[in-house]
Amino acid sequence: MSSLSGLRVLIVEDEGHIAMLLEDMLSDLGCEVVASVARISDALAAAETQAIDVAVLDVNVAGERVFPVAEVLRRRGTPFVFSTGYGRAGLDPEFQSSPVLSKPFTFDQLEQALVGARTATP
Repeated sequence: MSSLSGLRVLIVEDEGHIAMLLEDMLSDLGCEVVASVARISDALAAAETQAIDVAVLDVNVAGERVFPVAEVLRRRGTPFVFSTGYGRAGLDPEFQSSPVLSKPFTFDQLEQALVGARTATP
């Protein structure tokens, strides 16, 4: 059984195939996807109201930056991982120390990133 089993996860990803891949991988890790959203407005609503243990945040969501969602999660003390093809260089300065999952990623990289995010302070 994975150390992530039972975790409630928010996915913010605008690419449908990547979101589905993430959902499958998280399911295989024993996680529960509480919301998988493709718009910043929906992500903000979920981040503000859902019971979330960790989030996976695409940096660029349909042309909008995800950092307002990260701010809400940080304020709530919810850990998160940025998922991006831009690497750490694509992050706003205030989030440079946040965990980053570089696209494309493997199952093991996702698991390591989530474990790391849970042990880091958002």
